[in-house]
Amino acid sequence: MLDRADQAAFEAFARGSSDRLLRTALLLSGDHGHAEDLVQTALLRTARRWSAARRDPDAYARRVVVNLARDRWRLLRRRFGEAPLEIDVAVPVTDGLADRELLVAAVRQLPPGQRAVLVLRYFDDLSVADTAAALGCSTGTVKSQTARALDRLRAALTSEREKTSADR
Repeated sequence: MLDRADQAAFEAFARGSSDRLLRTALLLSGDHGHAEDLVQTALLRTARRWSAARRDPDAYARRVVVNLARDRWRLLRRRFGEAPLEIDVAVPVTDGLADRELLVAAVRQLPPGQRAVLVLRYFDDLSVADTAAALGCSTGTVKSQTARALDRLRAALTSEREKTSADR
């Protein structure tokens, strides 16, 4: 499949990027087992297309992970009666937001496209253009989806804080 030099380059890439790809896949899929499967499949597809991927293997593999996650979302949408997946991701605490569970629950309620935009923009720290390239959409779509997702998160977190304050 790969000659020795390409194999060494691919293995170095895989070692260096697996953790980042796994975090992205976990945030997109919400399930650790599925995230590991997404990363394994993405690395396999990247290795198969190494001649094209070697120019920017991080972007290539990230795009494969996003596409695989989309395929999974479509499959799950067609199934009936499945329980929502639990996300177990370390989310940094910033600006006084101390309740990780509220944030994870709010992110879980986002539509898959909005969740993907937030994961790529804020967790993977991609630019608008890089996010658009990873998702295969325009920069305007990334901006509008980001704004909508952030509005939904603010609304969900505000209502939860108000409920918590009222309960006290």
